[in-house]
Amino acid sequence: MIQTRQDLSHVQRAIVKIGSSLLTDADTGIRMQMVEHIAAQICAMQQSGIQVCLVSSGAVALGRVHLGWLGKVLSVHEKQAAAAVGQSWLMEAYRQAFAHYDVQVAQMLLTKDDLRHRRRYLNASNTSETLFSAGVIPIVNENDTVVVEEIKFGDNDNLGALVALMVNADLLVMMTDVDGLYDANPQEYNDAKRCSVVHELDHDIMAMAGDSASQFGTGGMLSKLSAAEIATRGGVVAAIVNGHQQHVLNDLMTGKDVGTLFLCGEDRHSRHQHWIADVLDVAGKIYVDAGAAEAIAHKGASLLPVGMTAVVGDFDKGECVEVLADSLVIARGLCNYNSKDLSCIQGLPSKNIEKALGYMDFTSVIHRDNLVLTPVKPFHLMI
Repeated sequence: MIQTRQDLSHVQRAIVKIGSSLLTDADTGIRMQMVEHIAAQICAMQQSGIQVCLVSSGAVALGRVHLGWLGKVLSVHEKQAAAAVGQSWLMEAYRQAFAHYDVQVAQMLLTKDDLRHRRRYLNASNTSETLFSAGVIPIVNENDTVVVEEIKFGDNDNLGALVALMVNADLLVMMTDVDGLYDANPQEYNDAKRCSVVHELDHDIMAMAGDSASQFGTGGMLSKLSAAEIATRGGVVAAIVNGHQQHVLNDLMTGKDVGTLFLCGEDRHSRHQHWIADVLDVAGKIYVDAGAAEAIAHKGASLLPVGMTAVVGDFDKGECVEVLADSLVIARGLCNYNSKDLSCIQGLPSKNIEKALGYMDFTSVIHRDNLVLTPVKPFHLMI
């Protein structure tokens, strides 16, 4: 268990996510010196016994450059075309850089749909395991050539966190162009201090992070904190470091005080819980009374029909729904009945389900094993 910076020496598998701002510029397209700098550090990690998967932004940004579309607002199809052009440039740059160390790289393109479906999720995980065993560096990117808004990860910080959980990594490193998380905006406040270790996250601090984006990237500090929250909730320690800093990955892995390290709390999700909480889309909502909310939140109970007060949305059996008490989301889970049937059994004791529907597959609406709480946690910084 990683509880201090010095414990990072025990990491066996890491995800390193590289932002577009590090890799691309308007003049040269790809910053080859930066790619080589990253490859050298990752190969050093691999030689020390750490298996590394790279999650790389940059395909759309590179495509913009080579198609002459800088500064242009792109349509969905133009973004897909830019990704198709840029992806080959990006992979060729990595291939050349890692070839200096006799290391093979492999491209893995994913959409959120690949992770929503359990079989495809497991296939992607198994492919990663095979590549790790062969000493190959998987390079993961979102499949922007086919992706549409409904199946986007949102940004590659989020993708990095989900890949870290998919491959059962110990550490997620987000390399960017800032030194880490600060207690205030360092561009506005001279006395802003870098946060060395973050023990827990809450919504107030995430809101303080603000956000930013440019023509070369979509992920600002808020997206990195969101990714860190997903990762740490699943038992993966996360870090934000400055990719321009020489030997920053080695410094991080040897316990030096660089960047910001996000530790895992006590309440961690299993892989199944992570899939429900962070990957699946919400198909509907179920409102519950105070008694049901108390039983779910504090007594480890399943959701029963007697505690339901309203059903919102049109969804099938097995889909993911949110559970709300008043307007507060208290849980997510996989529903045992479709929305039409739930409306018929709302407020009824479980023993009356068969009478109301003509059948009873389950006594619960959502079984506890398929229910994930969404608690609000305090936030603590060590500066």
